[in-house]
Amino acid sequence: MDDIVQQAMAKWPNVPHCHGWLGLDARGRWYLRDDAVQARGAFAQSKGALLQHDKLIAFIARNYEADAHGQWFFQNGPQRVYVELECTPWIWRIGPDGLGLISHTGRAARATACLWDEEGRAYLASEMGLGLVHTLDVPQVAEALERGDWLAEPVQSSHLPARYGFVRSPAARAGSPHP
Repeated sequence: MDDIVQQAMAKWPNVPHCHGWLGLDARGRWYLRDDAVQARGAFAQSKGALLQHDKLIAFIARNYEADAHGQWFFQNGPQRVYVELECTPWIWRIGPDGLGLISHTGRAARATACLWDEEGRAYLASEMGLGLVHTLDVPQVAEALERGDWLAEPVQSSHLPARYGFVRSPAARAGSPHP
């Protein structure tokens, strides 16, 4: 977490949390969701405005974490901005060696399990948690499976949050009027 963020948290410890205003899609892109977007429905139906400012995206990536309940958030100074997840908290790209992982935030990891859901989506678990494989990298996962580097386990996507301890919609969990 950035030093400036930690300083702001110490200075203003009781800033209310923010729900529903930030989303992460299945390709690792961030979306801002104002009241009007939230009123149109959940993140999967109403994404909002795609973030394209590189420095803001990097700031979010450096300050992206999970709370004790598996709700992912971006610590924006003293305010915790909870993230609506289209799928999983991590979106993986496969590294140049064909086995290493690089998250949508630029963090490196190693796969500990490979999963395929009922819709044919590929997931990789790591020490950081579960992530969906970016659609452009599914062929590399297939190659790794063919080589025997990983074994694929079938899974129901609806079981993933409980199994891997994450919450797709912190807004819905908080009872926000526009999850």
